[in-house]
Amino acid sequence: MVFWIATAIFIVSYGLIVSERLDKTKVALIGAGLMMVLKIISQHEAFYDEKYAIDYNVIFLLIGMMIIVNILSKTGVFQFLAIKSAKLAKGKPFLILMFFACITAILSALLDNVTTVLLLVPVTLFIADELEVDPFPFLISEVMAANIGGTATLIGDPPNIMIASKVQLTFMDFIYHMAPAVFFVFSFFLLTIKFVFGKKLHVKEETKQKILAINEYELIKDYRLLKKSIIVLGMVILGFIFHGALHYEPATIAITGAAVLLILSKEDPHHVLRELEWPTLFFFMGLFIIVGGIVKVGLISKLSEGMISLTKPTADDMFVTAITTLWFSAVSSAIVDNIPFVASMIPLVTDTAHAILPSGLDSRSVIHHSTLMPVWWSLALGACLGGNGTPVGASANVITLGLAEKAGYPISFKKFLVFAVPITIETIIISNIYIWLRYYAFIKY
Repeated sequence: MVFWIATAIFIVSYGLIVSERLDKTKVALIGAGLMMVLKIISQHEAFYDEKYAIDYNVIFLLIGMMIIVNILSKTGVFQFLAIKSAKLAKGKPFLILMFFACITAILSALLDNVTTVLLLVPVTLFIADELEVDPFPFLISEVMAANIGGTATLIGDPPNIMIASKVQLTFMDFIYHMAPAVFFVFSFFLLTIKFVFGKKLHVKEETKQKILAINEYELIKDYRLLKKSIIVLGMVILGFIFHGALHYEPATIAITGAAVLLILSKEDPHHVLRELEWPTLFFFMGLFIIVGGIVKVGLISKLSEGMISLTKPTADDMFVTAITTLWFSAVSSAIVDNIPFVASMIPLVTDTAHAILPSGLDSRSVIHHSTLMPVWWSLALGACLGGNGTPVGASANVITLGLAEKAGYPISFKKFLVFAVPITIETIIISNIYIWLRYYAFIKY
């Protein structure tokens, strides 16, 4: 009976998140509350148990980065980068689009994709208005670039943070395995947007001059704060790169950097903390508890048995499992927000590994087994890139469309799909080829 109640809570919660009939944070918290009130999972298990509890490494990593980016945004540096790019492109709309896509991808890898679109979309809308062009090509390219760029690093996309935390992967693990895939995916993406939008964006010469007349240096509001913020952010990124050797969790580095910047900036903590994405953080916490409940009752174990039956993995070869995971993750993440999807897939992959790999191995050896690692990278690629497929596939998509509608440029579900679906399929095909070449074509596990 408990099994079916937990399963029902899980399915209804996911259904409501996908339908967007209720705010996703409310749904996650209600679902988490029911899991505890009905004693499917105890409060102690939900808050402290290593197997079922909220992953505080994810939560505090996000909090730390949100604080740093919030303070950095007060300097005006992101507006400076946008206008500087537009001037380097000499006011030519398509070159501006390409510059913005590249900046978005880079910032998404170094910060995170949600924060990046929050900062750049308003500037993009301003420039589109100045150029008197439809902002859709810019916005759709930026949101795609944000999700692609965010795939490259541990901190770039929430699914990566979740996978890294549970599987104990380092920042450099992601650079080594994911960044090359993203390089190829993004290169083909740029060629595609050139083919689609290259000949459609034209403006009059006098319109270009409006952009060229803007003094981008006047947009920097506080040079001293900018220097302090860049130094701290640089130290934090160095900390991420070496956190494996230093034996610190990414959350420790992020929250320490945030604390240092709060002191150096002399910003009022009340103002900074008030502007954090608290709904997103509580959404994560509620989600972790819901998933912990279905792990405890055995739903994930049953699903892993189904995956084993379908893909027939062995201790020596999980190629079919990896490719199935890639495509299943991509399709599912396009339909369901990739955050809840990955939260449920991590224990599924873990259970599958425990069932297939030698029983004498400890838990860490199982999840880090060489045969299993390509499956983890397939999950990360599929979830992050698949999020581009629909307006609800990733948080960055939802935020971008919301900002566009608020500015008077609504983007319909259908219009988004017409561009997004082919791009998503293209990126997953490239990822498929990458996984085969990187892990299976020349090396047999």
